[in-house]
Amino acid sequence: MNVLFVLTSHDKLGDTGKKTGFWVEEFAAPYYTLADEGVNIELASPKGGQPPIDPKSTEPDAQTPATKRFYEDEDLQHKLSRTKKLSEVRAEDYDAVFYPGGHGPLWDLATDKDSIRLIEAFYSAKKPVAAVCHGPAVLTQAKTENGEPLVKGKKVAGFTNSEEEAVQLTNIVPFLVEDKLKELGGNYSKAADWQPYVVTDGLLITGQNPASSEPAAEALLKMLRKERQTA
Repeated sequence: MNVLFVLTSHDKLGDTGKKTGFWVEEFAAPYYTLADEGVNIELASPKGGQPPIDPKSTEPDAQTPATKRFYEDEDLQHKLSRTKKLSEVRAEDYDAVFYPGGHGPLWDLATDKDSIRLIEAFYSAKKPVAAVCHGPAVLTQAKTENGEPLVKGKKVAGFTNSEEEAVQLTNIVPFLVEDKLKELGGNYSKAADWQPYVVTDGLLITGQNPASSEPAAEALLKMLRKERQTA
C-alpha cells in the first residue's frame, strides 16, 4: 500500500511576523501509525524540499510519544527534508492521500492548483482522501465531477471556531475551517475542544484537531485494508 502525505510549504503566520508550518504531531502520529503496519509513505509539498515546522508544535506541551520518536528518527527527518514537488506527483501512483494540519495549509494548500487537482483525481478514482485539524482546509476548493463542492452534503470535521479562538488566531487566519466547511454545504460536526474526533463519509476522512491525527490514520488504515480485501 502506498500513501502520499502532503505538507504545507507556507511558514508565515499572516502579518504577525511569527512563523507557522505543519504541526509535528499531525505528521508524526499518522506517519508511524501507517508505516508500522507496512504502508509505504511518500512525502510532497508545493515547493518540495523541507516543509516548515510550526514552532508552537515543538513546545513541551505539544509533545506525544510520536513526536518524541520523530525527533530521534534521523531517517525520517532526512526523508522530510526532501519532499517531492506537488506538481510532479500523480494520484495514480498512490492508494490514498493524507493531509496533516498546522496553520500553513490555510495559506497555500487551500488554493494550490496542484493539490486541488490531486484531491479531485484521488476522489474520482475512488481512493481515500484524509485530512486532520487545519488539513480539511485543502478540501474547500476541490469539486466533484459534477462541479459541486467536494464537501457538499458530506460529513466533515476540522479545527473548530472555538479552538481557533483558544489559540487567539481567529483574526489572523484567512478563513475559519469550521465556517468554510459549513458554508460549502458540508455536514460539519465536532466534539468538545481538543478531544479526538474523526468522521468518515465514503472516501473522505476528516479529523478535528491534533488529538484526532492518530485516529484519522487508523480510520484510513482500516479503509485501505477493506479495499484490499474486496479487490
